[in-house]
Amino acid sequence: MEPELSHEVADRVATVVIRHPAKRNAMTAAMWRALPLLLAELAVDPGVRALVLTGAGGTFCAGADISTLRGSPTEAQGLAVAAEEALAAFPKPTLAAVKGHCVGGGAQLAAACDLRLAEEGALFGVTPARLGIVYPASSTRRLVSLVGPATAKYLLFSAELIGTDRALRTGLVDEVLPEGDLDKRVAALTATLATRSLLTQAAAKEYADGRTGRDAHWTAQSLASPDTEEGVTAFLERREPRFTWGVPKTG
Repeated sequence: MEPELSHEVADRVATVVIRHPAKRNAMTAAMWRALPLLLAELAVDPGVRALVLTGAGGTFCAGADISTLRGSPTEAQGLAVAAEEALAAFPKPTLAAVKGHCVGGGAQLAAACDLRLAEEGALFGVTPARLGIVYPASSTRRLVSLVGPATAKYLLFSAELIGTDRALRTGLVDEVLPEGDLDKRVAALTATLATRSLLTQAAAKEYADGRTGRDAHWTAQSLASPDTEEGVTAFLERREPRFTWGVPKTG
């Protein structure tokens, strides 16, 4: 099977699957380039309210396929950072569903998601020290924001892999599920996310990620959106709300 990113949309959730079984789903240069384009397409799809990133088979992503990155280390790193930043900026909730290895560029992608759920036995590692590569500043800051400076330094200095117990304890993952339960939990959580107000989620995502300067934008969106009235009405009528605010505007 040729390496690829496949995707499907079902029940308002887009699932993007990293497929490169010959190399534990390592990302090729073509896959790094394809991810931002795919995300841009899904971002404006009104039928998508949440996104799951996962790997085919029993592993998430073992990093970058070095054999396909023939340019300079800086160029190769640029492809990964562009994909990571596109994922971090995706205007709807994102969730990494992790089985097996989540290493190098795989950990970079998982960290760029809003939430990370892992199956017991998954392994995580940030490994540029094995290759003599300077980890990008933006990726380092994102890692520090998740696990704190001490754990970030441990991961970056040692390039050692850690298990799900330590990943959960340090904040690298949000939940750890027994073997066989991950897919069911991801489906349940994303089904919930898809019913909530995208207006609330999009604004909260920007604020939580430290993106500032758009208070006036979100105030205007809130005033123009039917979501608040619908939410209050649904609460008073003791029914589930039907939120209709769509894709976040960029203005």
